[in-house]
Amino acid sequence: MTESENILNTKTFPDFNFAEGELLLINKPYKWTSFDVVGKIRNSLKPLKLKVGHAGTLDPLATGLLIICTGKLTKQIDTFQAEEKEYTGTMILGASTPSFDMETVVDQEYPLDGITEEAIYAATAPFTGEIQQYPPAHSAVKVNGERLYVKARRGEETELRLRFVSVPTFEITRIALPEIDFRIVCSKGTYIRSLISDFGKHLNNGAYLSKLTRTRSGSFLLENAFEVTDLVNYLRSKRESGNPTEPQP
Repeated sequence: MTESENILNTKTFPDFNFAEGELLLINKPYKWTSFDVVGKIRNSLKPLKLKVGHAGTLDPLATGLLIICTGKLTKQIDTFQAEEKEYTGTMILGASTPSFDMETVVDQEYPLDGITEEAIYAATAPFTGEIQQYPPAHSAVKVNGERLYVKARRGEETELRLRFVSVPTFEITRIALPEIDFRIVCSKGTYIRSLISDFGKHLNNGAYLSKLTRTRSGSFLLENAFEVTDLVNYLRSKRESGNPTEPQP
């Protein structure tokens, strides 16, 4: 970890040098898109014209760690994005939705009679290790240049392609049916929504995601992240006071 990354992990506001490149750990709010966060930070840096990007999309209904890179550090986005991720969350067993989460309404319900805690714990095994999964139809994956969720909202069906992902850890942390809490460690490109939907099918039932938080990306932790509004307000106050956010030539 670089000296700059260590400074950012203190949750203090140092004298940033955004043009040279900063890595910002952000706690993405609920219902914000990842691009909403990028846009807020980019706008708070005006009139500076800098590249700003994120290293790994979070769905709008998910919260947690979002890595933002600025300036020259945007060239390393692919490296940060490729790192292992950790999530905690909650699924609802006994029902399904077309989007595999709460973006769409329940389309089918299933009885929970006969589903034991032992069966729930055992059902994680087929989804641990190297696995294959389909992306959700309601996802940002592009097919022929168009996002899948755009096609899904028009009611169009698209042939989805299986992808290989790695899930070293799939742990059940609480069972209070219909709610089940979990912790998952996975590779880049893993769709937790698809994993939860497949988990429900394995139990001859249905399941959808009701809560998801990214707690880690590589060696970076959510506990060290800035709240986006705090950071944006700080940057705006620096700009309005005439105090530059980075060294001037």
